[in-house]
Amino acid sequence: MNKLLACLITMLGLGSACGQQKYENIEANAFATLIKDSDVSLVDVRTAEEYAEGHISGAINIDFRKNDFMEKAKSQLDKSKKIAVYCRSGRRSASAATMLASEGYKVVNMLGGIVSWKDNKLPTVTSAYELDTFTTPAGKPLQIYALVHASIRISYDGMEIEIDPVSKLGNRTIDYSSMPRATHIFVTHEHGDHFDKGAIAQCTGDNTVLETNSRCAEMLGHGDVMANGDKKTLAEGRIEVEAVPAYNTTPGREKFHPKGRDNGYILTIDGLRIYIAGDTEDIPEMAGIKDIDIAFLPCNQPYTMTTDQLEKAARMVKPKVLFPYHYGNTDVSHLPEALKNDGIDVRIRHYE
Repeated sequence: MNKLLACLITMLGLGSACGQQKYENIEANAFATLIKDSDVSLVDVRTAEEYAEGHISGAINIDFRKNDFMEKAKSQLDKSKKIAVYCRSGRRSASAATMLASEGYKVVNMLGGIVSWKDNKLPTVTSAYELDTFTTPAGKPLQIYALVHASIRISYDGMEIEIDPVSKLGNRTIDYSSMPRATHIFVTHEHGDHFDKGAIAQCTGDNTVLETNSRCAEMLGHGDVMANGDKKTLAEGRIEVEAVPAYNTTPGREKFHPKGRDNGYILTIDGLRIYIAGDTEDIPEMAGIKDIDIAFLPCNQPYTMTTDQLEKAARMVKPKVLFPYHYGNTDVSHLPEALKNDGIDVRIRHYE
């Protein structure tokens, strides 16, 4: 029993009865000095919810309690750099440090976690990204983060999906360097509020798959091209994607999004169907889009839809949950009430 207890203590980074500890423990102030070094990678091993409430600036979030912790760590962390880890109180990060050290990483753990960091009056930042969590038919949680305008992050079972990643829009900035590298990126079209080379580069890891239209692939010099109507199976069958039409129909506005050039996407992730409409009006093809659990429909004339058009589109698609997005200064606050009798749960998030 004593030996077992000693081993458990070692796993928490608090002792060395089962072998010499292979990582370093340091106090919060020394940790603050350490992470200023560009050759140090900072990792927050708490949950996404804890991270959003307040974290150390520049920290990558890799949840230690998830089964894919080491898989994500190996895909995102460079062994040539020192890895600085922390959690709430220091226990999870000590266990994470043990695992990372066993894989050959040079690891430093912060004693006392972010509790000690705050006690020492050191600064934290919060993620202003609103989070909605859904459950797939497979019974697993899928998280959707509202980043900005048309930029969406989806996290599910080890997959990180970025939709139209953009680093800066108006006075809002998105720090993709603090997020896990994407396993999949989907870009709808070439306009600057959807297509950002720098943001795509920040999101891209060694195994990232990028799906886009032919124009964006040409501008990037890489990417898998999908045209309207194309279908693919990705992530060993866990994602099915269909590229669907997205275009303007109002006379004089067709030039913004001509028919056949841009994509919307329907993602089916372990049975959960998500429709990301892209920049479009209430086109007739929407009547053929069925069994949608979650829809993102744009609202902001002259480029996309009026609120009346959005209501019409919602009634064609009939999603269970609707996120109006891309709405700029358009007032969408009345839409939950307008679509209530249609059985559509309208959620307003910061997609200005």
